[in-house]
Amino acid sequence: MAEQKQINVALIGSKFMGRAHSNAYLKAPRFFDLPVEPVMHTIAARNREEVERFAKRWGWINASDDWKKVVADEAIDLVDIGVPNHMHREMAIAALEAGRHVACEKPLADTLDSAREMVAAAKKASGQKTFVWYNYRRCPALTLAHQLVKQGKLGRIYHVRGFYLQDWAGPDVPLLWRFQGDVAGSGSLGDLCAHSIDAARFVTGEEITEVSGAVMETFIKERKVIAGSAGGEISGSGAATAEQTAPSTVDDSSLFLARFSGGAVASFEATRLSTGDKNGNRIEVHGEKGAVRFDFERMAELQWYDATIEPAVQGWTTINVSNAGAGHPYAEAWWPTAHTIGYEHGFINQAADICRALGGEQPVAPLPDFEDAYQTQRVLAAVVESAKNRCPVSLDQIK
Repeated sequence: MAEQKQINVALIGSKFMGRAHSNAYLKAPRFFDLPVEPVMHTIAARNREEVERFAKRWGWINASDDWKKVVADEAIDLVDIGVPNHMHREMAIAALEAGRHVACEKPLADTLDSAREMVAAAKKASGQKTFVWYNYRRCPALTLAHQLVKQGKLGRIYHVRGFYLQDWAGPDVPLLWRFQGDVAGSGSLGDLCAHSIDAARFVTGEEITEVSGAVMETFIKERKVIAGSAGGEISGSGAATAEQTAPSTVDDSSLFLARFSGGAVASFEATRLSTGDKNGNRIEVHGEKGAVRFDFERMAELQWYDATIEPAVQGWTTINVSNAGAGHPYAEAWWPTAHTIGYEHGFINQAADICRALGGEQPVAPLPDFEDAYQTQRVLAAVVESAKNRCPVSLDQIK
């Protein structure tokens, strides 16, 4: 049997997403038959001692504290960027100019201008592919929702509701980078609502054409500063004891209305202060023939309503999307029906689809590239403008 082709991966960033991506590259070739196998070649992060420990723990062959040197290494095929948003542009452009394929965490960038530069660099690239980690597209239930809409099962789309609710960012949480506008770009809008926007675009196959009624609010305007907390990640309550404070310059909550290219209307909501909600990532799509509902806290399930059958038996049906024999997305790689998968599997499924794309095969579901993710970035910019000026904003105005 011919030896399987390989791609050498370099990952930049060793925190929350560093662990999620490392696990994905480690597991994808063990569960999926792939045209190319990812080799965990190099992990890069700022702290040399920490990144060496990370490499040993997760199975990276090499460790580096110099991302520029890693990007320039001719041995690297794919550069994966898993660092705070304000660093995406420089790293992605450098990797593309060095001839590498690039995968990047979401949102695409901290600002629309930076995202635009990244798209331009991708268009100039000589055959390199780009990918963005909107990993919830790889949840089998959400992928099935996309497939049902594409098959016409919902008919004309009337209404979309997208909301992403968390409660971790109370007043005792210190000033992480996620609360700093010059690093993150935005708060709940870019961190959470970007997922909802992408999911809505993915499931419906339509683009948002107008944003209106946007509200963005920062409830906790000052947060405690702890040495080293700016680069930290969420860990438990993150309770702070230091007395020094600094401004939180991002939104804690955001809401807006929208119109889609097919005529549907939509509402979106995102917050880090929804008391009692831990990771309430939910979307509903309602059409003339049926409807679907997805809640990530019940990841394996898709709720389906068939309005075409006789009224006496109409009602919401819960589908456990884990049946390989029924053709459920990604199910053939995992466990017997109803043996549930979890958060990490969305990343593993995406790593597998990236390897398929790099190996000349079709992914199970469309992979967002820089141009695709830029469309979500445009919506984020329109929301900011609508909230600032208290007016509707056409996406034609956001180039």
